[in-house]
Amino acid sequence: MNTTAAESRPPFPPFTADTAAQKVRMAEDAWNSRDPARVVGVYTHDTRWRNRSEFPVGREEVKVFLTRKWARELDYRLIKELWAFTDNRIAVRFAYEWHDDSGHWFRSYGNENWEFNEQGLMMRRFASINDLPIAQADCKFHWPLGRRPDDHPSLSDLGL
Repeated sequence: MNTTAAESRPPFPPFTADTAAQKVRMAEDAWNSRDPARVVGVYTHDTRWRNRSEFPVGREEVKVFLTRKWARELDYRLIKELWAFTDNRIAVRFAYEWHDDSGHWFRSYGNENWEFNEQGLMMRRFASINDLPIAQADCKFHWPLGRRPDDHPSLSDLGL
């Protein structure tokens, strides 16, 4: 199923530095909600992903993927940072901290490449991610679950 013209998610391509940064922050905010239904609304109905070794296609598969992800990755907190952009594509680097149900903490680092349609919905998301076991005392993302406060340091500010 293709996206209808009535569905849109500004800002729209072609991106500028400001609109690309805005798109990245909006994505970070959505993912920090840990609400799969909210997150999938920014993707086309036929979106194509590569996330580690999984390749979900379409909103429903992405929703199932995210539900499973956040059931496993507890106390998830994410920071995304714009890396590069052009026309309808954005490259992002990110890190997130989480723990499993045994209390083992991790910082996951990665890069994403995004491609958008004219309505500002993401058609493709390609992610490469690595997990680093950390001690809870080494966590750097300290804010209540949900949206990262505007005054919280960025990845660059944290030396990540």
